[in-house]
Amino acid sequence: MKQLEVQIMGQSYLLGCPEGGEARLLNVAGRVDEAMCKIREAGKVRARDRIAVLAALNLAFDTPEAAATPARQAASGAGLQPDESAKISQLIKRLDAALASDDQLI
Repeated sequence: MKQLEVQIMGQSYLLGCPEGGEARLLNVAGRVDEAMCKIREAGKVRARDRIAVLAALNLAFDTPEAAATPARQAASGAGLQPDESAKISQLIKRLDAALASDDQLI
């Protein structure tokens, strides 16, 4: 597996990338960087982990294939199933741990 270095909110991350996926990973990292910087510049949230979670939720919400998913329904007011809530909690913990240790996110 190839590794690429990307910059997100001014910080370098070394990410694993499958062969042939370099352009897609760079595109996605650019979108994450843009989303996180926009949230930071709005000035309402300062903690990197909170910015990361908000950016991830915004990007997931805007993804067209997510239109019929339970996460989309939850964002529009429907409740989460217990397994979905557990998955979201697990993702937030992984984000917190990665941001705290500056390790690879992927």
